[in-house]
Amino acid sequence: MNSSVHITFLGGLGEIGRNCAAIEIDNRIVLLDCGQLFPYKHPGIDSILPDFKWLIDRHDDIEACILSHSHEDHMGGIPHLFRHVSVPIYGSPFTLGMVKAKLESHEVDVPPLVSIEDNEILEIGPFECEFLPVTHSTPGGLMTMFKTPQGVILHSSDFKLDPTPVDKRLTDLNRVSDVSRKEGIRLLLADSTNSESDGVSLSESEIGPILEEVFIENEGRRIIVGTFSSHIHRIQQIADAAMKTGRKLAVLGPSMIRNVALARELGLLHLSDRVLLTEKELKSFRSDKVCIICTGSQAESRAAISMMSAGKHSLIEIDKNDTVIFSSAPIPGNEASIFRVHNKLARLGARIVHSGKLNIHTTGHGKAGELLALHEASNPEFFIPVHGEYTHLLGHEEIALNRGMTQSNVLRCVDGDRVLLDEHGVHLEGRVSDEYLMVDTRGVEVSNGLVKERISLGGEGFILLRVVVDEKGKRLLERPFAATFGWVEAEDKEEWLNEIIEEVIKVMDIALVENKVDQKELTRLVRRTAGKYVDLKTGRRPVLVPIVEIN
Repeated sequence: MNSSVHITFLGGLGEIGRNCAAIEIDNRIVLLDCGQLFPYKHPGIDSILPDFKWLIDRHDDIEACILSHSHEDHMGGIPHLFRHVSVPIYGSPFTLGMVKAKLESHEVDVPPLVSIEDNEILEIGPFECEFLPVTHSTPGGLMTMFKTPQGVILHSSDFKLDPTPVDKRLTDLNRVSDVSRKEGIRLLLADSTNSESDGVSLSESEIGPILEEVFIENEGRRIIVGTFSSHIHRIQQIADAAMKTGRKLAVLGPSMIRNVALARELGLLHLSDRVLLTEKELKSFRSDKVCIICTGSQAESRAAISMMSAGKHSLIEIDKNDTVIFSSAPIPGNEASIFRVHNKLARLGARIVHSGKLNIHTTGHGKAGELLALHEASNPEFFIPVHGEYTHLLGHEEIALNRGMTQSNVLRCVDGDRVLLDEHGVHLEGRVSDEYLMVDTRGVEVSNGLVKERISLGGEGFILLRVVVDEKGKRLLERPFAATFGWVEAEDKEEWLNEIIEEVIKVMDIALVENKVDQKELTRLVRRTAGKYVDLKTGRRPVLVPIVEIN
């Protein structure tokens, strides 16, 4: 009997982010991606990661990690996991360049990095892996075919079917069709992000002429363009538009500077030194002959455009002669923050151009027509939709069913599901943790309880109560102290805090007469008394901080 295959989904199914799956034969694991989720309602949190405990407990079973491409939702968890494990990382040259810089910046030892070329076949642990090129919004994306005892498992990676990509690197559906005809594809795992969008996506190469028109229309103005630092194809088109309209280029933001340098070194970005301005040159160069490429299109708080909008950038001060272009689409959850940055820039006088007004962005994820083409080429026996919000997974499932797959051959999974592929088919076989692992900017883990406290503090405020008890005399040594911030208006504080203090005095006097002098019990009593009053008075739930001292 052939060995069965387990696939454990640690993240990415039911959300945009945390993409991470463990593929396993005979207790040997190859990790496929290791991503993060960007927090947008978790104060003090820098990254949300998969719960790696299951992996860390089995670190001796892990053979390697394959990175499909260089986006943070697929590789942002690497620094945290690789503090606990060290195995070879496989990826395209650009992806490995980015992950090396990421590990070094987090002061994590860099493991062996194995560069993958398009259409290369490699033995990785118990798997024979074939890597196919895919077009996406970052260079070097790879579709992976895992040859297993249970047949071929195809992972699409994030992809689109762009007939005219900037780098001429097409998604290799021909090889997928060839393998499907000759060997058959047992299981397809495919990107679901745009499953609910009809038709096909706009080619990346169509963005360049639109950008050039924007540059022409804004002659005589300084142009600032925000985009993803990993979107080298977009950066190339921005640079081309700038050069065609007689502008010099300045690159701002640490990640943008680093990735532009890496892409130039690898020959992925064609940009002459003659058109690049240093920071010193930027200060003195004619502003209407400059194009600044920078980070901040997602309103990241420390990114260049956000700093400019707040008037805190060390080099750039926004005024009425600036045009700011957001050449990206909002990541779900970022919309409100981006709109606030738009408003701040507009108040400073800037003209704003964004993808809601003009086609200056196109997706890197295939729409429904492109997903259908992948299904036609692969003709899989079984299918699991991956990478997307839950509604995206449902939309992708519908595409497969409408094409003719039976419901029994489509398995809908979510984070934490562990799947078995054997001679009987594919089916669920248990769960692992799908909990969020939250870390701050230092990479230190932050508990869910602490985040809840921060949210409560930010929304409801807090009340501090200090009570000092004379243990021998069974009485209060002094009038309780109370303070609050963020709970009620300043003019109401004194009156309402005095009322809380009186309530606390009443219950404490009774408790002490009854000889209750246990610190924990009295602390609970103070909390319960204050909480009942606060709820009755305001209907709100500020954080209560009772301190009981027994002398």
